[in-house]
Amino acid sequence: DVIFHNDVFSMGNQNNDVAVYRPIFFEGELLAWSAVKGHQADIGGGVAGAIHRAAGPGLERECRPLAPIKPGKAVITGGHDLPNRHVVHTLGPVYGRDHPEAELLADCYKNSLLVADEHGVTSIGFPAISTGAFGYPVEEAAEVALGAVRDTAPALRSVRLIRFVLYGDRDLRAHEAAMERVFGG
Repeated sequence: DVIFHNDVFSMGNQNNDVAVYRPIFFEGELLAWSAVKGHQADIGGGVAGAIHRAAGPGLERECRPLAPIKPGKAVITGGHDLPNRHVVHTLGPVYGRDHPEAELLADCYKNSLLVADEHGVTSIGFPAISTGAFGYPVEEAAEVALGAVRDTAPALRSVRLIRFVLYGDRDLRAHEAAMERVFGG
């Protein structure tokens, strides 16, 4: 099934639903995620910065001993002042610097899903990882992301809802097109 409704494009199978959304929001058990960068847990900007600011200083304190993580790896923390129980942190590849980019980016999604599943999380939200300051072209990134979700979803026991929560129309269009290519129209 493919459904278009109020800027929502969704597709799934009997076990998992995958949806693409335009607005950024946090809700209930829907997971947020951010990046733990370099040798410290940098708050930074973009989605990671927004999550850290909304979660409060407890999130930064919990992240410090987890850093550094390498591109493609994922760790999980509490949600602190967010309405979410957890935050999954992953470090996306810098396009043109971290190789192989596509494999590392796919690992971000795969490892985030697996760590969430191990912790009994039922729903998770993703931004377009690495497409901001890290320079990954959104069209390429969307196809990698949705391919990783397609390949990982059958192994998930707890995660039933996977959302892509995107910044703008360009990201939404890229993910809609990639979803049709990856999951079939």
